[in-house]
Amino acid sequence: MTAAGPRIADFRIDGARLTARLDALAQVGAIEGGGCCRLALTDADKAGRDLVVEWMRELGLFVRIDAIGNIFGIRAGREDGPPVMTGSHIDTVRTGGRYDGNYGVLAGLEVVRVLNAAEILTRRPLAVAVFTNEEGARFAPDMMGSLVHAGGLSLAEALAARGIDGAVLGDELARIGYVGDMPVGTIRPRAFVELHIEQGPVLDAEGVTLGAVDSLQGISWQELTIEGQSNHAGTTPLRLRRDAGFAAAAIALFLRELAQRMGGNQLATVGRVELVPNIINVIAQRATMTVDLRNTDADALREAERRLAAFTADLARAEKVEIRARRLARFDPVVFDAGIAARIERVAGRLGHSIRRMTSGAGHDAQMMARLCPAAMIFAPSVGGLSHNVREFTRPEDLAAGADVLLHTLLELAEE
Repeated sequence: MTAAGPRIADFRIDGARLTARLDALAQVGAIEGGGCCRLALTDADKAGRDLVVEWMRELGLFVRIDAIGNIFGIRAGREDGPPVMTGSHIDTVRTGGRYDGNYGVLAGLEVVRVLNAAEILTRRPLAVAVFTNEEGARFAPDMMGSLVHAGGLSLAEALAARGIDGAVLGDELARIGYVGDMPVGTIRPRAFVELHIEQGPVLDAEGVTLGAVDSLQGISWQELTIEGQSNHAGTTPLRLRRDAGFAAAAIALFLRELAQRMGGNQLATVGRVELVPNIINVIAQRATMTVDLRNTDADALREAERRLAAFTADLARAEKVEIRARRLARFDPVVFDAGIAARIERVAGRLGHSIRRMTSGAGHDAQMMARLCPAAMIFAPSVGGLSHNVREFTRPEDLAAGADVLLHTLLELAEE
């Protein structure tokens, strides 16, 4: 292979091939409506991993797997040393689409394909990563594989995590054959760039092709368990009730009002509520609910948590119930590397694509990798803002535009 050739500026990925690969991976765990269900470490996740590893090896990548199941496809450079890394995840939520996570992984492989075809050997090695359990839909916390890789969660804690179905993560990782022999954190990248769909409506609504993501919201996940007393729905006066169901509803209403009062970038969501005994004519004895708080400002996020704790304490006294909070995950807001974000903007402009600076409202593996190295993200539009939905869609031309910007951003970083 040779060093950089004279027509590198004209390099583009094959958009049709990228779309075809996304469609092929979407058949693994396919569900009605065109979406995917590949919860982390299920048989469907194993099948998806097997397919991606096969594609990595077809491209001549050296595949390494670590003890939490993260997969790294490594392409040698002219010099040894830390690689420039890209990648994302291929696990999905239960009603996921075909682009979330998958796009960043498969676009990374298409970058490698372009370089192989042109016989370009970059100065720095390149790596394409597939991180374990990014979604957190089966095991908490989310972004688990990248968090362990970055040293923010111990391997032992991660392996002991129990899923929503009662399964233990370490057992499931072994069952599907993805306990690797590489110690976690072995590969410390020189830089990390993640390509992803926006999962929101901004780019599509504004008619902008791409986003240069320079920051991410902080995330606070809690599980609240409310203990009351079961009793007859027809014979128990309101003043004598210890109604866990009412308390859960009051918390949900409080959270909406909290987000409205705080304004700005404060978000609050109750994603799951379970009642026991869950019978129409019985006052609920127990309610279990999840709370998702997000803000781009670390102090504001802490204030939202404080107000929630104060409200639940007052509610418990007033309704004579017990309320316990269990932390599921918590990540402070992240500011990405300004130099990489600016580079992404320059590359997009040079390639003729409109682009804007953005904050991500979702969590991503890039925020964990930012603990180890300079990092940033590229967003492509989500039509109608839909994601975590079988109707998730990004136009093929936008998929190709994002992958082209990824290609040239990685090339620049790998030649420095």
